[in-house]
Amino acid sequence: MKYANFGDFISRKRIEKKITIRKMADMLGVSAPFLTDVEKDRRNPFDIEKLNQLAHILELTKEEKDEMLDLAGKKRNAVAPDLPEYIMQRDYVSAALRTARDLDAGEEEWQRFVEELKKRKG
Repeated sequence: MKYANFGDFISRKRIEKKITIRKMADMLGVSAPFLTDVEKDRRNPFDIEKLNQLAHILELTKEEKDEMLDLAGKKRNAVAPDLPEYIMQRDYVSAALRTARDLDAGEEEWQRFVEELKKRKG
């Protein structure tokens, strides 16, 4: 990742889009000082609803949104906020993650697994 943290990501994307901090705060329904604290990494990232709203405002690509969500999860020392519901609703996902953990699956193995899944989807 090329961003130091979640706040750095949204700050840089906001500036790229030429949106002022006040305008972005208004669009998100938060105060400018609160948004400043988020951008300065002094507060935790927003909830998933606001993160989705932020992705829309910043016109993020799927890859950029995924990166933003990963950074939000890391800031909270948790899984990216778009994943817990998916994981919790599927026991086999938890089993797969535990198996990968127990076998110390590396990046290369996960990449092969992901590529295999993508091939199946066509």
